[in-house]
Amino acid sequence: MHKGLLTGFLMVAMLTLGFAQNPKWAAWETEADTLMGRENFKKAIALYSKIIKASGLKQKENYRTLYKRAVAYYSSGQWQPAIADMNKFIPEFPQSYQARILRALVYRELDDVDMQLTDIESAIELIGSDPQLLRWRGSLFMEKEEYELAKKDFKQVIQIQDDPEIEMNLALVYYSTQNLDSAMLAINQAIQLDGAYAPAYYYGGAVSLELEQYEQALKFLDVALRLDSENLQALFYKGIALVELKREEEGCRCLNKVFYQGFDDAADYLKQYCYEVLK
Repeated sequence: MHKGLLTGFLMVAMLTLGFAQNPKWAAWETEADTLMGRENFKKAIALYSKIIKASGLKQKENYRTLYKRAVAYYSSGQWQPAIADMNKFIPEFPQSYQARILRALVYRELDDVDMQLTDIESAIELIGSDPQLLRWRGSLFMEKEEYELAKKDFKQVIQIQDDPEIEMNLALVYYSTQNLDSAMLAINQAIQLDGAYAPAYYYGGAVSLELEQYEQALKFLDVALRLDSENLQALFYKGIALVELKREEEGCRCLNKVFYQGFDDAADYLKQYCYEVLK
């Protein structure tokens, strides 16, 4: 999601949490909200900070401003201040799933998988099996190599709303655990859902190579390259498939091309199969 649209979502979410408007700070807050809408985050933060300092966060309604400032910090790439505000906000409003999601987004920017997982799991506990949150949690389990948990989340999403991307996520789980036949089933399902979904053809080629189904690999990879001619990994795999099919001249041309475009993995195959062919 585009950060500007996400900012709008988080702000609207905050306005639905049921806080009463304090007239004393209404003018400053309205002006700060307008600045947020214009993506003038620096000035919005200054105004939110002015309200927070004046109010001292003595009443629950003042915490709305703290949340908004955290959104502004996040939107302007100030990760630690955003976390600091959320760490104050969440204990006061433990039922706010939006706050958990916001803090998880910040931790995603910091590449902190464990802290993301903690907040996303809390958000799921609060609102139930939201497909987007299940996807997110599943991808985090993938990063942690907890494949069974990832598979469980991805399968749950598929029961709610199937699409090529989630099928490919499931395929990658199977691929990572060397369950190649199941990976291929998920890949074919992704293609059924969207015949122009390029990643499915690329991974279809990769899995077919591992299964030593070289003709099938070539079919997948030819489509992958029609959809994305700049995919050097797909061209590399095509070269391998062609060499394995004893079509060395074509295969070595592919391998040579990717090698001279900086794809060093092709070097060993060139030495093994192509030295005489390319003379």
